[in-house]
Amino acid sequence: MSAHAETRGGATLRMLDTADKEILKLPRTVIGAVYEFHHKFRRNPHSPGLRLKPLKNAKAGDSRLYSARVTADYRALLLHLGGNDYLLLSVKHRKEAYDHLDRITYGINPVTGGIEFIDLHVVEENISDRTQETTRQGTEEPARPVPLFAAYTADQLRELGVAEPLLPLIAKITTEEELLGLVEYAPRLTGEVLLALYDGKSFDEVLDQITRPVSVDEQVDPEDYQAAVARPATQVTTDDQDIQKVLEDDFSRWQVFLHPTQKKIVERDYSGPARVSGGPGTGKTIVAIHRVKHLVSRLGPGHDTPVLLTTFNKNLAADLRARLLALVGPDLAARVDVVHIDKLAHRVVAEAEHGSARTVISDNDAVREWRDMLRELGETTWDAEFLAAEWSQVILGQAINSRTEYFRARRAGRGRALSRAERNEIWQLVERFTKRLDEKNVWTHQQVAERAARLEMERDARIREQRDQLGPDGHELIRREAGSGTRLRHRYRHVVVDEAQDLHPAHWKMLRAMVAPGPNDMFIVGDPHQRIYDNYVSLGSLGINIRGRSTKLTLSYRTTRQNLAFALGLLSGEQYDDLDGGEETLAGYRSVLHGMRPHLHGAATWGEEQDAVVEQVRAWNDVSLSSIAICVPTREMVTDLMTRLEGAGFHPVEIGPDGPKGSDGVHVGTMHRFKGLEYQRMILAGVSDGLVPRRSIEALREADPVRYRRERQRDRSLLFVAATRARDALAVFWHGTPSPFLTTS
Repeated sequence: MSAHAETRGGATLRMLDTADKEILKLPRTVIGAVYEFHHKFRRNPHSPGLRLKPLKNAKAGDSRLYSARVTADYRALLLHLGGNDYLLLSVKHRKEAYDHLDRITYGINPVTGGIEFIDLHVVEENISDRTQETTRQGTEEPARPVPLFAAYTADQLRELGVAEPLLPLIAKITTEEELLGLVEYAPRLTGEVLLALYDGKSFDEVLDQITRPVSVDEQVDPEDYQAAVARPATQVTTDDQDIQKVLEDDFSRWQVFLHPTQKKIVERDYSGPARVSGGPGTGKTIVAIHRVKHLVSRLGPGHDTPVLLTTFNKNLAADLRARLLALVGPDLAARVDVVHIDKLAHRVVAEAEHGSARTVISDNDAVREWRDMLRELGETTWDAEFLAAEWSQVILGQAINSRTEYFRARRAGRGRALSRAERNEIWQLVERFTKRLDEKNVWTHQQVAERAARLEMERDARIREQRDQLGPDGHELIRREAGSGTRLRHRYRHVVVDEAQDLHPAHWKMLRAMVAPGPNDMFIVGDPHQRIYDNYVSLGSLGINIRGRSTKLTLSYRTTRQNLAFALGLLSGEQYDDLDGGEETLAGYRSVLHGMRPHLHGAATWGEEQDAVVEQVRAWNDVSLSSIAICVPTREMVTDLMTRLEGAGFHPVEIGPDGPKGSDGVHVGTMHRFKGLEYQRMILAGVSDGLVPRRSIEALREADPVRYRRERQRDRSLLFVAATRARDALAVFWHGTPSPFLTTS
């Protein structure tokens, strides 16, 4: 038999997306053996050492379920899809693999058309373990007299796509912990549906928002597994490197996973600018990257870069570039311009103004320049922070060139109203300030952005004039001649923006002018709850109309349900805009991941708090130091903690403006530095009253209530962003009086 088997050739072996949950709980040596098993099986599934065989004692008439040898003690459960095509469902100890076969079920979901595998024994054990854990912790909730889903019939749950084998268990669930225990090992759609119903969504809302986006239009054949494995609902991993990545670190898995709901967003044709919003960890960046892949894959041959992928800072841009390269390969990636927004603006200005050698100063340096100028003038009516924001947000943001224009300018959201006389005073100070910067041969990023926006808007006007001269077919003629150099054209055919909430109005004006209005011109992702800079915009007023083309992501793949509940509590009572004049909420934002509740610890002094932080790092000795991060409000506290960690024998790595200054060690940085980063374990330190929120904004409470609320909201958002960087564990420390934000979470 073995000689005959050697002639049969290799096989296709895919790994079902739910398989890694069990595999990653196995001993490390077994996890390594799983990777080797994949390689050997694909080379020759009938090799005698693998012992591939059908499971005879499976349900009557079933011949699709197979087992194969991974190690002496562990077996792979496989689904035979036909021919030499197999799907890895699970890896179990040989005793478990055979003792509970009657509790193993699989099939094709009639709604999504995808393959689903359920080990009812594992689900039941997980529910029981969760219940016992909450009992031990003394946090057990009372069971409800009526099961959680008693209001829904089995037919309704089937219509929503809930897996049929789980219906009897679902009918008995009476607590949230039982629900979470079931959801952890349930098919993804089943978990999303149940959590949405539990969170208060109606049947129709769940059907419309969760089920329909992943349902298939065609009739599903329950026996056609080849068709089922090809559908988006069957999430599988096939490539050797991808499988190794999943088995080595499941933390990185969500960073490349594209949910079927997201896939429809990515591949949809939009008649104009489209926007995707969602809380931290919902996959907005992944959607943006896959959108770029979708757009660039549809381009005709060429060597130009007609797609722009941009974000707020260079750290995030570098991350986007690396992820895109891994996703599409070097050839397609070469046709995408991946650049952070300020660098893009500088490029535009440098192209138009050869020889300009002005030095760019930071926002903090600009405020210091304002402060120095006011002190020199003896001016006490206005504070430097207010003037810096007024200049940046209103004057530069609206490209105002004269005092007359400033008198007419709208100042929505800027706080205190200004009389004509006050605007005149401010305009005079702005003129002095810009002259001061000119004399020092420096300018700010906002000034560069405003200049770039003007240049691109002038270019856009010339293109439109050129198009009008060419007649009705002008736009198509210009597009066909792209790259020939014969006619002026827009810089890009498609613009994709990540972290949209942090862009300045001038940035948006520049981007709008860089791409011709039309189908699929702009794709925008962001979350106003994560706005950590003082940039407030209304996209519609800037010529970017997203009405009717907005989508919200609500499922977090990063953090646990417990950490998420804590983070949402930090935003209690706040209202956030949606970048277009409306209100944005995190209603329905949820996670299917389970973990421990965040650890909260107060200390009398900053020194004692540092000692407690070091002890927490020491207690997390089951993970690598590089998977732990410590976040604090100020740079001075970063220095203090770095010194304390070194003294305790730990290697700290500071997070600077360009990201972590190393890899092997505990990462330490201020809250602003953690945007776009994720860690398994996260410590928030110094979360004390006077630090979070800053004590300096208290002076605004009476003088400028609107500005006070906005500054306080920014500090909430900073803490929210920091708290949502954690996946598994979150610990929060303070000294003295805790932050008032903690008392509402």
